[in-house]
Amino acid sequence: MAARLVRRWGAVRAAAHSGPLVPCRRWSGASTDTVYDVVVSGGGLVGAAMACALGYDVHFHDKKILLLEAGPKKVLEKLSETYSNRVSSISPGSATLLSSFGAWDHICNMRYRAFRRMQVWDACSEALIMFDKDNLDDMGYIVENDVIMHALTKQLEAVSDRVTVLYRSKAIRYTWPCPFPMADSSPWVHITLGDGSTFQTKLLIGADGHNSGVRQAAGIQNVSWNYDQSAVVATLHLSEATENNVAWQRFLPSGPIALLPWSDADHTDFIDTAGAMLQYAVGLLKPTKVSARQLPPSVARVDAKSRVLFPLGLGHAAEYVRPRVALIGDAAHRVHPLAGQGVNMGFGDISSLAHHLSTAAFNGKDLGSMSHLTGYETDRQRHNTALLAAIDLLKRLYSTSATPLVLLRTWGLQATNAVSPLKEQIMAFASK
Repeated sequence: MAARLVRRWGAVRAAAHSGPLVPCRRWSGASTDTVYDVVVSGGGLVGAAMACALGYDVHFHDKKILLLEAGPKKVLEKLSETYSNRVSSISPGSATLLSSFGAWDHICNMRYRAFRRMQVWDACSEALIMFDKDNLDDMGYIVENDVIMHALTKQLEAVSDRVTVLYRSKAIRYTWPCPFPMADSSPWVHITLGDGSTFQTKLLIGADGHNSGVRQAAGIQNVSWNYDQSAVVATLHLSEATENNVAWQRFLPSGPIALLPWSDADHTDFIDTAGAMLQYAVGLLKPTKVSARQLPPSVARVDAKSRVLFPLGLGHAAEYVRPRVALIGDAAHRVHPLAGQGVNMGFGDISSLAHHLSTAAFNGKDLGSMSHLTGYETDRQRHNTALLAAIDLLKRLYSTSATPLVLLRTWGLQATNAVSPLKEQIMAFASK
């Protein structure tokens, strides 16, 4: 009965949204298009990692995978002495995923920085929370995006017999199979590129960002809104030598400001999500108990031309899957960067989807079937929806200096800091 319900639900979801954007492809039986088992649309960090995860999966040894990347191949001949301001905070869980197909070894041989403590406090009070572990294990890693991309590219090259990568290739049209197959309809997703070339695939994975063309073409609804904030990112030089393994974040009414540890004693990354470095408010409430406070390092100067600004917003797809389609990363969810969870949520999607697809391949199942795609959707929506809601709540709660809310969040921060099991649960959730 459950299996029949899943099949009927898949058909209903496809039929309910069929229309001009999702036409059925007529099947002549004479097509010479190459048919891939999986096509990943979008070759950024999440898309490339998805292709790696499948390319190195033992149950995909006889599968054909295609990765489409609209941009050129990025070659990193050697590390620049100038640190890139495009970095990601990689959780231990994400590092484990990257290790599973050998990419983390490349990163470790290049450049990254571990942090073992995180201190978060409020500009409108003296309340703070300190996250660390008794044995000072790594809480996460700050890695340049170029370094991660280089590691993924090297690993993709090593499985080029399983994974084909097409650079400067952008899909301009997707045509879906009919929800109720007919003799003259194609059973697969049909993809047309900008140069006119065409392919077919049993499963299309959309990893093409928060303006996902795959999501839009499939007619999947997306709940989204923009925040009245932009993030300013820069590389800073510190005034004094420091071990530099602590991540600091302070909540201001105009948005959080953070200092993230970097590769040596005089560099750190900076993010000010409201551009208000000087708006440190006078404390409105003295807490009865204050945790041991570690002062952040002082800043000597900002790296020349390192400042970049980008707008912030939230987005969440109503569905992550349809028959023969799955969304991962920013195509499925967009989050405020205050918790550093954006790329980690995408890597979590990969771990779940790769697991379900590996099981399906082992059992000889159709990779595009809803019977296992819905398992991925259920796994990740439970995790991502809770995280998106929590981060959005934090953003709104700390965007005001109203006394009642300051009192509420001060009490909450102090209470959380005082309850070790609760802090451990938060760290465990964020480290996945």
